[in-house]
Amino acid sequence: MTDIVVLGSTNMDLVAYVARAPRRGETVTGREFRTIPGGKGANQATAAAHAGGLVSLIGAVGHDSFGARLRSTLEHAGVNTDHLRTVEFPSGTAHIVVDDEGGNAIVVVPGANGTVDHLAPGDEALIASASALLLQLEIPLPAVVAGARAARAHGVRTILTPSPAQPLPPELLAATDLLVPNEHEAAALTGRADPREAATALLDAVPEVVVTLGASGSLYAARGAEPFT
Repeated sequence: MTDIVVLGSTNMDLVAYVARAPRRGETVTGREFRTIPGGKGANQATAAAHAGGLVSLIGAVGHDSFGARLRSTLEHAGVNTDHLRTVEFPSGTAHIVVDDEGGNAIVVVPGANGTVDHLAPGDEALIASASALLLQLEIPLPAVVAGARAARAHGVRTILTPSPAQPLPPELLAATDLLVPNEHEAAALTGRADPREAATALLDAVPEVVVTLGASGSLYAARGAEPFT
């Protein structure tokens, strides 16, 4: 049995480090450049594998050097990539500028991730074999909904990180067991800036919520129980 399936994105992060980010129309000199395998789906899969899970990733990369490196990095981390498709699109990339104060600006180009808009043959069976399905929102929403629907049909626990934040269809929320937004995403979803109030509001749609609070830890809320950090 596969313990965990992740349905999500893979990106190559192209990171430039600068003293100060350029203003519009300005050129600045950076001090360092790195290519770092990433993507919200790949990051979830890698973290779960490092934590001891038996993990498979459903997603897509391109026929390019980034795709080969992304696949190799995942496999080295212990992630099964049998359901990571290779498609005739460039691999996804994230173009990131990081300044000396830790601020950043990011442009994500979905590339191959944009082709993951449905479950391919064998994906539902893989999900059905799992104990948990992890989802995020860097692939087209129809695939996220399809994955959650498949998990619900087979009694598989579904954990959704709603990032990047966007309106969530009722069908997706109804098939989600645990919602894991950060405090900004929770506020965007509910219109409530206070994490405790936002978590309580989200319980109208899902049975359990964890709001991550950065250095302050996290807040857990479940129906019928008092939220706690």
